[in-house]
Amino acid sequence: MDKLDYKKDLKDLYLPKNSPCIIEVPSIRFAAIDGKGDPNGEEFVLATAALYSFSYAVKMSYKSKEIPKGFYGYTVFPLEGVWDLVDKAKPISDKTNYAYSIMIRQPDFLCDELFEHFITETKKKKRNDYLDKIKYINITEGMCCQILHLGSYDDEPGSFEIMEQFCIDNGYERSSLKHREIYISDPRKTEVSKLKTVLRFEVRQK
Repeated sequence: MDKLDYKKDLKDLYLPKNSPCIIEVPSIRFAAIDGKGDPNGEEFVLATAALYSFSYAVKMSYKSKEIPKGFYGYTVFPLEGVWDLVDKAKPISDKTNYAYSIMIRQPDFLCDELFEHFITETKKKKRNDYLDKIKYINITEGMCCQILHLGSYDDEPGSFEIMEQFCIDNGYERSSLKHREIYISDPRKTEVSKLKTVLRFEVRQK
């Protein structure tokens, strides 16, 4: 069974260098949950758990009686988050003011019908009310600036400053105040100084 490993096969999207670059991000389908508030709270934890439960149910479906049409082996994609502020007048340091959509990319063979099927199957195995909040969406980011941020999440503003200066120097500007974070490292198992997070925001040429 062929196996798609995003760290090897999709390095341009998931393991960029720790210096800014411009990339064209294709249309991608995600299982996603929208939320608000501090990501250190219980709601964020439950939403993340629901996304992983669903995603692993899809990955392990080759062991079921009916293997999905077009199934191929793959590594479950990392958790991603698109971040914004509820009240733009408040400082970014106020985490209770965050608005987010967290998501996990899904394999190409997962159609809408299979999505509903696996939501139902996941509910049977482990109850989590946030499974009802998962939606299956298509996102096309297009032209973006991204960087691999190393270290604490709290130090991300420094990397964003580097990205914005890179854009200014190379004739680009941000086209959205939202930004995406892709969590390559598991913070439960990784030293803070070694955390790897892809930071990305949409841009346009001036």
